[in-house]
Amino acid sequence: MTLSIIIVNYNVKLLLESCLHSVAKAIENLEAEVIIVDNASSDNSINYLQPIFPQFNFISNMVNEGFAKANNRALAIAKGEFILFLNPDTTVPQNCFEKCITFMKAHAQAGALGVKMLNGEGKFLKESKRGFPSPIVSFWKMTGITGMLPRSPLFSKYYLGHLDENMDHEADVLSGAFMMVKKEVLQKTGGFDERFFMYAEDIDLSFRIKQAGYKNYYFAGTSIIHYKGASTKKDFKYVKQFYKAMSQFVKKYYGRGVYSMLLDAGISIFTLFSSLRVFFSGKTSRRADVQLP
Repeated sequence: MTLSIIIVNYNVKLLLESCLHSVAKAIENLEAEVIIVDNASSDNSINYLQPIFPQFNFISNMVNEGFAKANNRALAIAKGEFILFLNPDTTVPQNCFEKCITFMKAHAQAGALGVKMLNGEGKFLKESKRGFPSPIVSFWKMTGITGMLPRSPLFSKYYLGHLDENMDHEADVLSGAFMMVKKEVLQKTGGFDERFFMYAEDIDLSFRIKQAGYKNYYFAGTSIIHYKGASTKKDFKYVKQFYKAMSQFVKKYYGRGVYSMLLDAGISIFTLFSSLRVFFSGKTSRRADVQLP
């Protein structure tokens, strides 16, 4: 089998329905399977969608296992030469997967691939390509310098803003919203680290793919629409979860040194102010709205 598409759903059945219609068209000329893992949704997602898409494999979790663990559950049964981790709040064009696979086959050292992502208004999402969040890159981001100099080769490394979004590039970090990985690579690196319940798991996997000697690519030859995290809300629970993932990531790769302590202190401050904003705004968020500082 050429392609396995893995989608983790949580309470976004209508967006997922749109996603699956686009996926069904995009795999018409491919040997492909689609595996949907539902993380204990309360909106009757499985019962609603399964009759519409009987050709797809639905897995229903009794509890919300988190993004990483749910993806890994599907990965364990995936048969494809290529594995695509895809968010449910996306739509893809009909030739998207064929273009991506052609690119991957033409680049022997390619381990994983991400694509140009646009929001619902057609605007480019800068998290489509990112650099590895080293201490200095994180510092530029946290201090706002990255935002002030978004095209600088030195200060814009977090979003690789100095690289043309309309051209193919190597990239350190790919988004878990659309991440195509060779199965043979995942057999060496393993899937997502299940210590990350949500957030930072895509950064971690991107890093491990590069550690294994492969290249991650941002592919501009196709684009998708990403409605960005409709399954999460900007409440204290998710703000806290995001910063917990940040701290876990830093400790995993940098230990518990000075940088870790400074970041934890910064996280406490960010969490406090973010929680206050959430409390007073009461507005819904998108999964990718909160980015790693």
